[in-house]
Amino acid sequence: LLQAIDLQDEILSISLTFEERVRLVVDDAYSTFMHSKVDGLIRRAGLRYPNADLRRIDLLDERGLNRQVLTQLGTCSFVTRQQNVVFQGFTGSGKSYLGCALAKRACEHRIRAHYVRMPDLEEAWVAAQDTTGGAGKFLRKYAAFTLLVIDEWLLDKPTESMRTMLLELMERRYGETSTVFCTQYQQKDWHQRLGAGVHADAIMDRIIHNTTWVDTGTYNMREQAALATA
Repeated sequence: LLQAIDLQDEILSISLTFEERVRLVVDDAYSTFMHSKVDGLIRRAGLRYPNADLRRIDLLDERGLNRQVLTQLGTCSFVTRQQNVVFQGFTGSGKSYLGCALAKRACEHRIRAHYVRMPDLEEAWVAAQDTTGGAGKFLRKYAAFTLLVIDEWLLDKPTESMRTMLLELMERRYGETSTVFCTQYQQKDWHQRLGAGVHADAIMDRIIHNTTWVDTGTYNMREQAALATA
């Protein structure tokens, strides 16, 4: 508030009443506070692409992306409904970018989001088990994010320990929070990559029934970017 008062232009505000000047100061201070809060949420989200913007997705038609679906996701209403999102497509089709863009949009709505690659998630899980109480702390941390983006989902087949953790994590997040999965694999391949057992059944049951599926297609955006700079 003090900073907002100091910055208020005396010449421009001279014709305003005291109440009007106070209202402007409060509005300016609030705007600064919220901007700082959003910046903090984006910074702590650990985004792979912190400058990703859901409103500036290139080549929508060429990639077969549904503009209406992306616009609806951008409202973040799916988070309010505790729904999940899957971005599925070929390597280089922009899945990671879309996941980061959606997480950033959530931060702009003042939603606590976090991005993690599945190989890094597994590494963190292995490390957590080596400390007393580490497994519980790990699960509480990743269950608490209102929006969790898991990139490279099922890139490697998870170990039995990892499958057990994923089941517990998905159980804690089910009906409470939203998860975004970025993956090369279609839904029909998930069960086998999850081990094709009861854990696979249970994990999928907590994901697939309340999920928006977005096919990111086969268009290679990395190749497109390389050609554009050549």
